Amino acid sequence: MRKNLAILFSFCSVIIKAQEKGPSQTEFFDFTNVSAQIEILPSEKRLNGSVDFIFDILAQQDTLFIDGKKMNFTDVFLNGDEVEYSSDDKGIYIISHFLPSPDNKLELKYSAKPGSGMYFINWQFSDLDKSEKQVWTQGQGKYTSTWLPSFDDMNEKAEFDLSFAFPAEFELVSNGRLLSNDKINDSTRLWKFDMEQPMSSYLVAVAAGEFDFNEVTSSTGDKIHLYYKPEDEHLAEPTYRHTEEIFDFLEREIGVEYPWQNYRQLPVQDFLYGGMENIGTTIFSESFLTDSVGFKDRNYVNVNAHELAHQWFGNLVTEKSAKHHWLHEGFATYYALLAEREIFGEDYYYWKLYETAEKLKELSDSGKGESLLNPKANSLTFYQKGAWALHILRELVGHEAFREGVKNYLELYKYKNVETDNFLAEIESASGQDLTQFKEDWILQSAFKAGQSLESLKKSEFITNYLDLAALREMTLDQKYENLEKALDFPVNDYIGQEAVHQLVGEQSPNSNLLYKKAFETNNVFVRQAVAMTMQQIPTELKKDFESLLMDDSYLTIEAALYKLWEQFPDERSKYLDQTRELTGFYNRNIRMLWLTLSLVTPEFEADLNQKYYDELAGYTDVSRPFQLRENAFGYLFQLGAFNEISLKSLIKGTQHHTYSFRNYCRQLLSELIKNEEYRQEILDLSANMDQEETAYLRSKITG
Repeated sequence: MRKNLAILFSFCSVIIKAQEKGPSQTEFFDFTNVSAQIEILPSEKRLNGSVDFIFDILAQQDTLFIDGKKMNFTDVFLNGDEVEYSSDDKGIYIISHFLPSPDNKLELKYSAKPGSGMYFINWQFSDLDKSEKQVWTQGQGKYTSTWLPSFDDMNEKAEFDLSFAFPAEFELVSNGRLLSNDKINDSTRLWKFDMEQPMSSYLVAVAAGEFDFNEVTSSTGDKIHLYYKPEDEHLAEPTYRHTEEIFDFLEREIGVEYPWQNYRQLPVQDFLYGGMENIGTTIFSESFLTDSVGFKDRNYVNVNAHELAHQWFGNLVTEKSAKHHWLHEGFATYYALLAEREIFGEDYYYWKLYETAEKLKELSDSGKGESLLNPKANSLTFYQKGAWALHILRELVGHEAFREGVKNYLELYKYKNVETDNFLAEIESASGQDLTQFKEDWILQSAFKAGQSLESLKKSEFITNYLDLAALREMTLDQKYENLEKALDFPVNDYIGQEAVHQLVGEQSPNSNLLYKKAFETNNVFVRQAVAMTMQQIPTELKKDFESLLMDDSYLTIEAALYKLWEQFPDERSKYLDQTRELTGFYNRNIRMLWLTLSLVTPEFEADLNQKYYDELAGYTDVSRPFQLRENAFGYLFQLGAFNEISLKSLIKGTQHHTYSFRNYCRQLLSELIKNEEYRQEILDLSANMDQEETAYLRSKITG
C-alpha cells in the first residue's frame, strides 16, 4: 500500500510539474517520426490506434508528455521496455530517467471517442445512402490530439506516416503519398500513407466518404486530385475552375516549388470554416460547390488559392506562436489576391483592396484597431491588414526585391518555425532598405494607415474614377445625371456601373427611369444585379426590363427579382412562379426555398399541391441535411409561422451543432419561438424525448 501511494504521489508531482509554465518540451525532446495505425469505427464514433514515436533526447529530463485529450492508453513501451506512465484528460505522461541520446522509440496503444477534432457526419442514420456519410478532421486550434496522440505545440514538427482501417466501400484521404489501400477483410480496407518531411500536428488530417476525383497536373508535374461526390460530378469543373492556373501562378510568383509530395482538395458537409490547409490535403466546405451560373456570384477561387498558398506560408514555414499568426493568414490572403488578379484582372484586385481598406479604417476609427502582433487579434486584422501590409511592403521595396526576400525567407526557414523579424530581415537583406518605419506603421501600430492606403489605391485609374463617382452621392440626380449616364456607357466597368445604380436608390423620375433603362441595356450581370437588389418600386414602363432579370445568369439576381415581381404585381404571381419552378440556385437552394414559400402564400397557385410543397420545405430542416439548407429553411418556416414537430426537433438539435455559427443561429431562433406560448408548450413537450444536452439547454431557456 505504501509503495502504491508513493507511486501515486510521484505521478501527481510529475503532472503538476508538467503543467507548470517553464521551458518548452522542445528544448528536451525532438520528435522526428510518428507512425500510427488507426482503426476508425464511424458508426460508433470512436477509434482505436497504436502509435510509434521516434525522438532524440536533447537534455536530461524525467518526464515526457504527449498530448492526447480524453484518451485511454495501454501497452506503453520505451525502447522496448514497459515504462511507467500516467494520463489525464490532456494526455499521457511518460516517467523515466531520460538522458541525451538519439533515435529513442516510444510505443503505445490508445482508444478515443473524439468530442471535437474528428467529426462523424450522419453515421447515426442507418437508412441513409452512403453518399451522405462522411468522417473528417479539423486540427487547427490544437484539436488533432483529440483523435491522435500528438503535439499541440506547433514548434514540434515530425514526419507523420499514417495508416487507417475504414469501411471498405468508402474513399479515404490523408497526408502524404498513398502507398496502398488493400482490403484486409470483406468489410474493411487499410489505407497507408507516407510523408517525407516534418510537419506540425495541427496540419495532420483524414477525411473519408463516397468520393470520385479528377486528376490534373501542374506545369511542373505535380499531381492534383480534385474530389467530389458522384452525384456532384456536374459541379466539379465550375467548382475547381482555374485550379491548375492558380497552382502554376503561385509556384512562379513565390519562386519556390510546391514543397509537398502531392495535393488533394476535398469538399465535406458541415465543415467548420471555408477551408483548411492540411499538408497536401485541403478540406473545404461543400457549400462552395457550384455550377457555372453560381460561379459568377459565389465561387471557390479565393478559398482555393488561399488554402494552396498556405502550403508555403504556414505549412512549409510555421509561426512560433500566435503572436506571429499574420505570417500565415496575411500571406495566404495576399497571395490568393494576387492569384485572383491573374484570373479576374487588375480592377478586381484593387476593388478587393479598397473594400478591405474601408473595413479596416472603420475598425481603426472606432478605436478597435489592432497590431499585427496582437495574438488575440481578430480575423480582419490577421487576414486583411496582413495582406495590406504585404501590398505596401512590395510597393516600398519593389517587386524584385520583395520576391527575392520571400524566396530566401522560405528556403532559409523551410520546415522550421519563425517570427516576424525573420521575414523582415530577409526583405531588408534583399532590398538594402531599413524597414524600421514600415514595421512601426504596419506591424506594431494598432491604427490602420488609411492615408498610405489611399495613396496606394489611387495608383489605380479605376479606383480614382470610382472615388470620383462616389463623391457625387449627396448631389441631386439632376446635378449628377451626366456623370451617371457616362458611368453606364459601354463597356461598363462592373464596379463603377454598380455605383451608378446605387445612386439611383429612392429616385422616381423620368431621368432615373432613363438611367435604369440604360443599366438594363448594359447586359452586365453585376450592373443588372444592382438594379434587382436596389430598385424599390418597379416603374410600369420598366416592368418588362425587370422581368428579364428572371433570365439572368445570376442566382442572386433571380432571387431578388422573383420576390419583388411577386410582391409588386400580385395579378401575375402565378406567371412568375411558373417561370421559375425548375430553378434551384446555390448550394443552399436559395431560389427553390423562396419559390416554395411564395407558392404556399399564393392561394391561386396550385393550392392542391400545398402539402407537397410544405413537406419539401420542412424536409430541408432534417438533421441529416447540411446546416446551410437547414438554416435557410428555418428562416422561411419562421416567416410562415409553420414549424411542425420534425422541424422543431431539428431546430432543438441544431442548438448543439458543432458549427458555431449555425448553433448560435438555432439558439437565437429558438429563443424567439419560445416567446410564442403555443410553440413554447410544444417545445416543452418535445424536450422529454431529446438527448440529455438538448434537454438541459431547453429547460434552461424555458425556465430561465
